Amino acid sequence: MTRHLPTKAQAVRGVAVALGAAALLSATTVLARVDDGARRILKAMSDYIAGQRTLSAAYDTDIEVITPDLQKVQFTASGDVLVDRTAGLRATRTGGYADLELVFDGKTATVHNRHGRVFTQLDMPGSIDEVIQRLRAEHLVEVPGADLLLARAHEHLTEDVLEARHVGRGVVDGIECEHLAFRGHDTDWQLWVEVGDRPIPRKYVITSKTVAQAPQYTLRVKEFRTDAPLEAGVFAFRPPEGARQVGLDAIGDVDEVPPGASMEGSKP
Repeated sequence: MTRHLPTKAQAVRGVAVALGAAALLSATTVLARVDDGARRILKAMSDYIAGQRTLSAAYDTDIEVITPDLQKVQFTASGDVLVDRTAGLRATRTGGYADLELVFDGKTATVHNRHGRVFTQLDMPGSIDEVIQRLRAEHLVEVPGADLLLARAHEHLTEDVLEARHVGRGVVDGIECEHLAFRGHDTDWQLWVEVGDRPIPRKYVITSKTVAQAPQYTLRVKEFRTDAPLEAGVFAFRPPEGARQVGLDAIGDVDEVPPGASMEGSKP
């Protein structure tokens, strides 16, 4: 989780970012410029993910930061996500500069800075989609890969699409995938979707076109399961001994880059 801009949706629709001309286009107008192959594969992936009541995955992320002297520096983190669309969400992200946990039990969202031994709790009854959107819009807290988890992922992913194409096929972690490429006003993004009857998103790359050197954010999905057994109380947050409850503004540094690093354009 981060309070900067880790997803395409946040880059284009974030609270602090003005909507561009793409937001003025109707979904029908935008999607008319998406080729049928790309649209079909993306829709199949979205429908498959939305149709899973439970899912779990591990992931790795890479985020590029542009320094004032135009050097590109990359930071890496890993984590996991567990979703039960009827019960809750649990996600972690561990990197060299933060160790974060997000837990949602259907009523309360907890952001836990494990490195700082503090946590904050937010009253947020609703669906997982609603909570993800509220955390993003109201608190600038993100779940890595959230755009891919939403029940209406296809709709959110294609909001600002101007062009799209089915590039062909590629291999991600030894798995053959369909390779899709999309273009928007401010960002371009690519998606690799597993070939076969499980159209799982395996790799997601977002490129910022409005910043010199076009920094990228990359997410790789691993160990994806739809049959993982859920332990009782898995979505109940139990603060570890010594952890203190604080307000969100006192949760401390939760970013994927070290304090003081330039974030300009680093996370589209």
